[in-house]
Amino acid sequence: MDSAMIAKISKAREYAEEPERITFRRFEVGFEGKHQVYTITFDHGTWQCGCDFFGQRGVCVHTMTLERVLGVMLEEATPVAE
Repeated sequence: MDSAMIAKISKAREYAEEPERITFRRFEVGFEGKHQVYTITFDHGTWQCGCDFFGQRGVCVHTMTLERVLGVMLEEATPVAE
């Protein structure tokens, strides 16, 4: 392995220790629930989930789980209107 690659691997390790450097702005994931796979999207702070609970409340176990997993890497979420 050459010195340039070794330096890049070292830098990647440093970056991995600083998750606040990464911001997810938009993505789609499949979330395997107990009964089916739900599609969840995140687009510039706005969540969407295909489950019934999200349709009623604008938040659900799937979106809350992803917020916990991704933490500081998420763009600020848009508040849910009450």
